[in-house]
Amino acid sequence: MPSIYDAIKADHDTHRDLLNAIADTNGDSDARRKKWDEFYHDVKSHAAAEEETFYSKLISETWGQDAARHSVHEHQQLDDLMEELNDMDMSSSDWLDRFNTLKHDYEHHIDEEENEVFERARQVIDEGEIEGFAKRFEARKKEERTLIDEKRKDSLED
Repeated sequence: MPSIYDAIKADHDTHRDLLNAIADTNGDSDARRKKWDEFYHDVKSHAAAEEETFYSKLISETWGQDAARHSVHEHQQLDDLMEELNDMDMSSSDWLDRFNTLKHDYEHHIDEEENEVFERARQVIDEGEIEGFAKRFEARKKEERTLIDEKRKDSLED
């Protein structure tokens, strides 16, 4: 089983690939819709699982709280952008502009996690625990995947 860091990094690599694949599409095409749907669902489940397993541990230490809060705040901003994109016409130049903002912001966010947050987390999560965290992360991500559409519907009703 990979470590929590390997599991998160593997998702990030997938997300980078999907962002690049989406950027290579044009208009409201089947290819763009398929890649966007894959990206949207994977990032939503990834972020929820990351917050509930990884960041909940990091926030337990006072010096880790700022990093965790910052990342969770970025998750919310990215989530808002993704929801905005969901409601836009994929063939519009506005959609592409917002997508490029999302791509830039998300790539910045995951680089920051991998280069800064992981270092802080290594001081909080014992070496013997990292595999267990990865298992909990993967299980929670799988569970979250089934809840995405329901959560979106609930948030639209609010």
